[in-house]
Amino acid sequence: MSQDDDIIKSQIHKLEEKYKHSGQDLSAYLDGLLYQRYLTYWDYVHLDTLLSLQVPRTHFPDEEIFIMYHQITELYFKLILHEQKQLVEDKSQDVSFFKEKVRRINSYFQALISSFSIMIRGMEREQFLRYRMALLPASGFQSVQYRMIEIYATPLENLVHTDQRENYSSTNSVEELYEHIYWKKGATDINTGEKTLTLKQFEFRYTPRLLRISNQVKSSTVYHKYLQLPKESRQNGDLIGSLKDLDINANVNWPLMHMGSAYRYLAKEKAEVGATGGTNWKAYLPPSFQKIIFFPTLHSEKEKEEWGKQWVEHIFNPEKK
Repeated sequence: MSQDDDIIKSQIHKLEEKYKHSGQDLSAYLDGLLYQRYLTYWDYVHLDTLLSLQVPRTHFPDEEIFIMYHQITELYFKLILHEQKQLVEDKSQDVSFFKEKVRRINSYFQALISSFSIMIRGMEREQFLRYRMALLPASGFQSVQYRMIEIYATPLENLVHTDQRENYSSTNSVEELYEHIYWKKGATDINTGEKTLTLKQFEFRYTPRLLRISNQVKSSTVYHKYLQLPKESRQNGDLIGSLKDLDINANVNWPLMHMGSAYRYLAKEKAEVGATGGTNWKAYLPPSFQKIIFFPTLHSEKEKEEWGKQWVEHIFNPEKK
């Protein structure tokens, strides 16, 4: 008997053991394998379905770019959530595992950030200003996956709007904290205090899910998991550096790429164009206004004070460059 025969015999034995322990019949599974079609790449990734998901609302060619880039973004968000969920569910307190998950999350954010020139320079401004009117009241503000990323990352009190943050803490209920979460002000009329339709739609569809997740991770966000590590692991320089990078990627660089895009497409010489959905992009996007920081104890007071400030000055005061 050849070495290959021995290997095959060993594999069959392992399969017999596997299916015996699960109460299944190996012979039936082998029959299924015999009749099963060969797997193709296009079937495995559902390529035809994937390529059919771009359905423009207008005839402007660049709208398809707009759709595809947002779909790509949502897939990266799903990758980030895939890693975050493993972190918050992990009980090993293995610092190597922790570092690897954070490294992956940073790599996904970096891919998003570096690709955002597609949104800033990859579409004709005049086309965008026309087809966007067919999208109302839809808005990127309504990305529930990004809200989930924030909720998995840090305790809800760190996401309360900066104007009210000092009045709330971990002693407040999830429902109280969620009511004052920072992004709600981004879709509220400044003059009347009325919620935009964009926000009303989002709350109706996703509030139950976001509250459920917030309660599930109330004591086990990524930040909680870091604080629960042994002291020696918490002092690991590589881990601290990676978490600080994640904070900057998620809460400075990523929103500011959006701000650069909004400034290019929505700012006019004499007056600004409103964002889709009525969101207040100039008040909502700048990190120095929101000061959302996932891991506050890892940053110095000076770093927190100057959070995103340099970028904002660069965009709104270009003569200071």
